Amino acid sequence: MSNTSTSLASAFDQFFEIIPAETDALRDRVYRIRYQVYCEEMQFESKEDHPNGREIDDFDAHSVHGLLRHRPSGEFAGCVRLVLNHSQGREPQLPLERYCSHSLDRSVLDLSQLDRRTFGEISRLAIVSRFRRRPGEAQTPHGVADEAAGLEPTERRVFPHIALGLYLAAAAMSLQRGMNMAVVMMEPRLARHMRYFGINFVKAGDIIDHHGMRGPFYITKESLHRDIKPEIGELLSMVGRQLIDAGPPSQTA
Repeated sequence: MSNTSTSLASAFDQFFEIIPAETDALRDRVYRIRYQVYCEEMQFESKEDHPNGREIDDFDAHSVHGLLRHRPSGEFAGCVRLVLNHSQGREPQLPLERYCSHSLDRSVLDLSQLDRRTFGEISRLAIVSRFRRRPGEAQTPHGVADEAAGLEPTERRVFPHIALGLYLAAAAMSLQRGMNMAVVMMEPRLARHMRYFGINFVKAGDIIDHHGMRGPFYITKESLHRDIKPEIGELLSMVGRQLIDAGPPSQTA
């Protein structure tokens, strides 16, 4: 445990929980959050393409999803998904491969040479607007709160780490499925922010305009366990326990 009076993990657990979205009702909440953030607020996706108020794509059929619930209010504050690889078919199996393959430097990362069971893609991280309050970050789907009026000091400490908690949820979902690596299209500044916590995403190609300026990054299980700071490792373990306590991992593929 951390030497601080209230560790980040215990504080996070007090105010937030990660729930695997393994029922139709919970997946519906995921898609509605994504519609709110990606279609209405960010306008990354067209409302006309999602007339039922749910942002869904064909990768969702082979993905697992996590929901972040704010315990005091009962409100779902955000979501993230881990896209798994198909066991069949020739179509690009991950969003990065379909939309951003031209940005990949295959001398750094060549997905075609890897066992597809050993990696997935972190995708569609979204945080609802009232939990994105830091000036300048309200215009990103992963923007997180910092100065949140009316919150207890312990809760205020946790709020800047909402996006971190969701990324760790995706990491926990991949680890629980025996994966060795995760890929993601990420803003370089977010990758730099994650390095502060000892979460070292490696740049694997060019920065391109894809829902903002983003590039392909990857992180391995080995580097995560080796480099993560102790307090963040404790948070990762706690998030993993939350997912397990909520139910066994789905094997959607």
